[in-house]
Amino acid sequence: MSARPGLAGLAALGVALAVSGCGSFGGSVTPVRAVEFGSELAIPPLAGSSVVDGVRTFDLTAQSGTSEFLPGVETPTWGFDGPYLGPTLRAERGERVAVRVTNELDEATSVHWHGMHLPPAMDGGPHQPVAPGQTWEPTWEIDQPAATLWYHPHPHGATEEHVYRGLAGLFLLDDDASRAAVLPSEYGVDDVPVVVQDKVFDDAGRLELQHDGGEPGTLGDTVMTNGTVGAYHEVTTERVRLRLLNGSTARTYAFGFADRPFDLVATDGGLLDAPVRLDEVRLAPGERAEIVVALEPGEVTRLRSADPDLGGIAASFAMGGNDAFDVLELRAGEDLAPSPAPSWGRSRHADDGELRAEDAATVRSFELAEREINGERMDMGRVDEVVTVGDTEVWEVRNAHPVPHSFHVHDVQFRILTVDGREPPPQLAGPKDTVYLEPHRTYRLLMRFEDYTDAEVPYMYHCHMLLHEDEGMMGQFLVVEPGETA
Repeated sequence: MSARPGLAGLAALGVALAVSGCGSFGGSVTPVRAVEFGSELAIPPLAGSSVVDGVRTFDLTAQSGTSEFLPGVETPTWGFDGPYLGPTLRAERGERVAVRVTNELDEATSVHWHGMHLPPAMDGGPHQPVAPGQTWEPTWEIDQPAATLWYHPHPHGATEEHVYRGLAGLFLLDDDASRAAVLPSEYGVDDVPVVVQDKVFDDAGRLELQHDGGEPGTLGDTVMTNGTVGAYHEVTTERVRLRLLNGSTARTYAFGFADRPFDLVATDGGLLDAPVRLDEVRLAPGERAEIVVALEPGEVTRLRSADPDLGGIAASFAMGGNDAFDVLELRAGEDLAPSPAPSWGRSRHADDGELRAEDAATVRSFELAEREINGERMDMGRVDEVVTVGDTEVWEVRNAHPVPHSFHVHDVQFRILTVDGREPPPQLAGPKDTVYLEPHRTYRLLMRFEDYTDAEVPYMYHCHMLLHEDEGMMGQFLVVEPGETA
């Protein structure tokens, strides 16, 4: 577990250590600090863009700065176009986009478009570093369903540090189905980005990564939302849509409300077939979920993370399994604008994107253990798998290690066919690019590799517990033309 910082500035927050539980969370014992929810939720601004010759172009600058997470304490941080996190990029299906990424840091970084379908040379993985003072300009066509994606660095061996310092942001995609859907849709008002992260501060107020052998990595005792500690959001409509991103480097959350259910409307890769009524949704690092929650006039409720079910891990209490805490307070006004129950239809592209298990040409197996996948640590010069473009495949993925792992595949959105031979629960039935792997279970993932080939530049697959990724739990795959040699 993370050490509790002795930072004097925390006293001004009126915080108390939750050493005997977090109020409504039963018998949980957690090192996460309880806070007063007295700071208005920061909303990442929508990024500006220009359209020239049919290409929508964004500008992003990675830079250093300072942020006041704790009263009177300036913490050194990194961000895009600001001191911490980055603006929200937004584009429509069918648009061609470009992003001019300028690096004003003192070391190389990169920007990976997590969940995006795009050519490998534009993917922003470890093979596309941006040196200090340099600008990288990837361009591609948006050709996938509406979704809540995100962007973050991916430098080999340093991803955890770069994300932890603050380099991350959302990338929202829209399409015909999302535009016509009955869903809260005013960005920052009733359609709210919620980037949840946990941090450790040292005595000087600096962000601290703890590499003390603890699993699955640094578990912070200060939880923030969009960079705001103790955040609240003023609700003005009967329903509010929360776009949840687990932006932490190691912690798994179990999001919900103590006093009401919610409707899960989308997972990593886009809308579900229909809303699913839930009390809780588990998100590992990198996973997203869109939920819609209803409030009555004058109500106050809190998004919380209950004790996450880590999958029968014996020492789960040492890996965040006993941690339960409030995340974001929602304050409903006395007069709320009408907001109907969520519903939507099928996109005109739905049939084109349908995955069918009977079309699978290949089955591949992946076992995660220690810091290896299939007994190998990441090697930038080694290609681990070669895929033929247009093929549908099943990837059987197993966590053979009794600690939390998650699995992310670049370029594709997969469907989970089975978990240990059983149909997945409804919250895992939608399009996904990242999935939490419970130990000693086998996940069968169905995916198709379309459009883009490159016999030299690979995509990645890896554990999204970022310490694990940095220490070698990652592999590379090429997508090639039929008969082409990698």
